[in-house]
Amino acid sequence: MHWTLNGATVRASTGAVELDPEAERVVLVHGAGMDRTAWAQQTRWLAHRGYATVGIDLPGHGGSDGPAPTTIEDTADWLAMLLVHADLGPAHLVGHSMGSLVALETAARHPSLVRSLVLLGAAPEMPVHPDLLEAAAGGEALAPALMSAWGHGLGAHTGGHPAPGQWMIGAGQALIERTVGEVLSSDLQASSAYRGAADAAARIDCPVTVVAGSADRMTPARGGRALCDLCGGRWELIDGAGHMLMVEDAATVRRVVLEALRAASPPAGG
Repeated sequence: MHWTLNGATVRASTGAVELDPEAERVVLVHGAGMDRTAWAQQTRWLAHRGYATVGIDLPGHGGSDGPAPTTIEDTADWLAMLLVHADLGPAHLVGHSMGSLVALETAARHPSLVRSLVLLGAAPEMPVHPDLLEAAAGGEALAPALMSAWGHGLGAHTGGHPAPGQWMIGAGQALIERTVGEVLSSDLQASSAYRGAADAAARIDCPVTVVAGSADRMTPARGGRALCDLCGGRWELIDGAGHMLMVEDAATVRRVVLEALRAASPPAGG
């Protein structure tokens, strides 16, 4: 599906399920250099469990028109505008990596639009390696290669994709290659520069669940635990998963997200 927001097209996926106007809204926010397909293992599954589930493409990503916002704060304000425009709020926001920072900042800046937060692969600060920043700024193919290699745990490097015949490392790299150039560089710069997590955590009053992979090399689990403590939230550690935990251990992520949603607000029909 799609909307037109301020003259720009915004693309989204509902898991091929028509949105129930009476159901709780769940909005999935992808990470740097990605798009809504990063949530392919969760969107349809959640949609068939009583939630109106929407995986969005942020501006300049996937099928959404640009330009991409250049800061986490601006992206949060854009997301708030979309929630109002598309009648998606108040929503449960599920974010990954950069998308977690966007979700957190949205809850702090626009609390009436957010019911709960599930934050995956996040930390109070998410500095990006200088080599990756340089490669992304230069539009080099090295950037998505580094992100995919560093972003997956050891198991993903030797197989284990939840979809038979698929390759996690290659699929992750191909996904990020779609945004090589200004958008990817902007995403990484915005994530690396963001310092508002502690302030945002102090201002939110909705339920929070923070999820980390024990083998995450991009955002180590200790950072996720620190963010969880700042938010006073519920902590979930997925053993063996790296930064791309919603692909690496899709089933566990689905379970954890569903438990968090049900704890915050039951689905339509109970």
